[in-house]
Amino acid sequence: MEKLKFPYGISDYYRIVTGNYFYVDRTNHIRLIEEAGDQILFLRPRRFGKSLLLSMLENYYDVAKADQFSQLFGHLAIGKNPTPIHNQYFVMKWDFSVIKTHRDIVDIEHSLNHYINEKIENFSSRYESILSRKIKINPEDALASWQSLLTAVQKTSYRLYLLIDEYDNFANEVMMGHHELSKSRYDALLSGESMLRVLFKAVKSATSGEGLERVFITGVSPVAMTDITSAYNVAKNIYLKLEFNDLCGFKESELAAVVNQIAKECNLNSAKAQQALTLMKTYYDGYCFNYRKVEEIYNPTLALYFLESLQQECQFPRQMLDHNLAMDRGKLSYIANLLNGKSLISQALDENPPLSILDLSDRFSVKDVLFAGKDTTFIVSLLYYLGILTLNGETEYGELRFKIPNLVIRKLYVDQLFEMYLPDETERFRARQMARNFFHTADLQEICDFMEQNYFKVFSNIDYKQANELTIKTAFLTVLFDEVSYIMDSEVAIKRRYADLTMIIRPERRQFPIYDFILEFKFIKLAELNLSGEKARKLTKDKLNDFALVKKKLAEAKKQLLAYQTGLQNKYGEELKLKLISVVAVGFERVVWEIIEAE
Repeated sequence: MEKLKFPYGISDYYRIVTGNYFYVDRTNHIRLIEEAGDQILFLRPRRFGKSLLLSMLENYYDVAKADQFSQLFGHLAIGKNPTPIHNQYFVMKWDFSVIKTHRDIVDIEHSLNHYINEKIENFSSRYESILSRKIKINPEDALASWQSLLTAVQKTSYRLYLLIDEYDNFANEVMMGHHELSKSRYDALLSGESMLRVLFKAVKSATSGEGLERVFITGVSPVAMTDITSAYNVAKNIYLKLEFNDLCGFKESELAAVVNQIAKECNLNSAKAQQALTLMKTYYDGYCFNYRKVEEIYNPTLALYFLESLQQECQFPRQMLDHNLAMDRGKLSYIANLLNGKSLISQALDENPPLSILDLSDRFSVKDVLFAGKDTTFIVSLLYYLGILTLNGETEYGELRFKIPNLVIRKLYVDQLFEMYLPDETERFRARQMARNFFHTADLQEICDFMEQNYFKVFSNIDYKQANELTIKTAFLTVLFDEVSYIMDSEVAIKRRYADLTMIIRPERRQFPIYDFILEFKFIKLAELNLSGEKARKLTKDKLNDFALVKKKLAEAKKQLLAYQTGLQNKYGEELKLKLISVVAVGFERVVWEIIEAE
């Protein structure tokens, strides 16, 4: 059996196919894309395979690669039933991510002008044998060069297919920049006769019989399209259509076959292969780009990261997060600092009730992102486009429901809240050390003391008015979260009920002396015990435990924990080293806890 090669970090379709790399066939969508329209906008989160998709289209339609069609597509779905227009186009691809945005507007426009001219020169060279008219390159005016290219194309029997990758790169840079200089540069880029705006006007004009027949644009969000809509308002949105849900990303069945092959290469048994699939599902699956109940999709970059590591080391990667995706934390930081942003992040983590809105926003500008009021619809929509939330069906009232797709993204949320609630890095380090001690001892007292003395002090009076079990659970979750040793889940369904927090040891970490946990949290307001904060702080642990309401809450938690225990033991069997812990917070002043003996 030939050893698999994984194209991690490679988005060149030609290289992947001719180099015999692992490739999941998505060519069956080509016919659907043709039927969808001539000018297409397709959005997906970053690092989700959009560039490879464009490269596939480039190789399929390029007239210069007609003699290689069989080699590149003959073994795939579209090769067995090709559309009539394969290899019938000149193809040009623009990638706006390569345009440097940190300079002033003159330099940015100069860089864009130079880039477009460079692509036109490459085009002229590649199709020199087909073009009957020479393309004139104007070094100072790429738009003039573009018109010359169109004239040359019209003199042939072929038409142009334009692919634009990361069209919204400029907008994304501004959104994450958070300073007025960035906004000023962006405004200048989109002013009446700025090059970017005029460029899109020229693209739109070229589709009216000037040689440009098809356009396919990819990006992360519709923000930039809103800002240029008067210059280019002809693109058809296909990113929410059911038939394109799996256009990028992997399906579970596709990954299962690959994992089983790697298991054979590494002499791993079937149980180990199943563990690998379970880990990948927990950490990388869960994306859905249509509100209907359809198969969820795995992030392809993260999946390739895992598969490559598994093949090379014959064991699971220690860190499940590919650090190339770490910059997504900056996007969450922006959201967290918006009005209601922090509470929405907490609600997303809790999933009870799930985040829901009537419909996605598909028209908001950079100005809206930076300065307009941010309601729930705005924030949830932006989180969805950024890939930090995903669709999860509909509510009983027909609203769109959203969820955090997987454990990798959940960690981003947890880290964001941890840094917000505990801004001092030294304190965060102490908290993590306490958590590691807890994993070995199941003694929560040190962490409870830390919560009383340090963590809860950062909560404001507004937080206290809105405080509930979710507030306390989120605080403990941020301290205890450890994706290296545990599969951690909040509100996990067990026998149709929901445990507050489960911590199940990752299968390859079971040899270490740490425990599995279920934690159940309860919250009592100070007024319910007729206590002030000062009085609560002076009470001994025994006095706190003597309150009837505290005993009642502990008893409720115990009953729930014992019910959850049965469900988890049925799922994991004898390997489970389970500790059941109930936690009751009395305001933001005191924490009472007890460990329940498993039955």
